Amino acid sequence: MRAEAYWRVLSIIMESTLEYMARPPQYDSDRLLDAALELAAGAGPPAVTMAAVAKAAGAPSGSVYHRFPSRTALLAELWLRTVEDFQEGWLAALSGPSDPAASAAAGARHVVAWSRGHRPSAAVLLYGTEDYGRADWSEPHLRRAKQGHDQVHTALRALGKSLGLQGKLEWDQLTLAVVELPLAVVRGPLRTGAPIPVRSEDLAERSTRALLAGLAGQGP
Repeated sequence: MRAEAYWRVLSIIMESTLEYMARPPQYDSDRLLDAALELAAGAGPPAVTMAAVAKAAGAPSGSVYHRFPSRTALLAELWLRTVEDFQEGWLAALSGPSDPAASAAAGARHVVAWSRGHRPSAAVLLYGTEDYGRADWSEPHLRRAKQGHDQVHTALRALGKSLGLQGKLEWDQLTLAVVELPLAVVRGPLRTGAPIPVRSEDLAERSTRALLAGLAGQGP
C-alpha cells in the first residue's frame, strides 16, 4: 500500500509539473512591452517605469523584473522592438523589384501607412534613443541599434547607386525624399493627436517623386 500511495503521489506531481511547463507564461515580454508602449505613446518615455508597466499589464512587479533586469533594459527593448518592426516593412519597400524611383516612393508611403496603422508605435519613435536611456544601454542592445542603423544606411546607399546619384547634395536630397519628408507628413498629427489622413500616403509619394525627379541618372 505504501508503494501504491508513493506512485500515486508521484504521478500527481508529474502531471502537475507537465501542465505547468506546457502553460504559456502569463506575463511574457511582449505583453509587458505592449503595456510599456501604451505608456510611452501617451505620456512619453518618463511614464515608463517598472511599477507603471506592472500596473498597466496587471502583472506583479516581480514579473517585470524577471523579464527586464532594469528600467534601462525595458526602455531599450521597447525602442528596439518598435523601430525593428517599422524597419522591416520600410526596408522591404526600398528593396522591392520595381524601378528605384518607385521603390523610393514605396518607402515614403510605408512611413505614412505604418504610422497611421501603428499610431502608438509611431508616437514612441517620435523620441530619440537618448530619451530611452541609450547612454546606459547594454552592449547587446547597442549592437542591435547599430545593426539597424547599418541596414538603413546600406539600403539608402543601394537605392542611391541605382538612381545614379552624384555628389553630396544629391545624396542629401535622397535622404530628404525618402526619410525626412514622409516623417514630416506624420509628425504633426502624431504630436497634436489629429488623424493622419489616408491621402497623406499619396502626398508623401508625390512629394518624394518630385524631389527625385531632378536627380542625375534616375536609374537604368
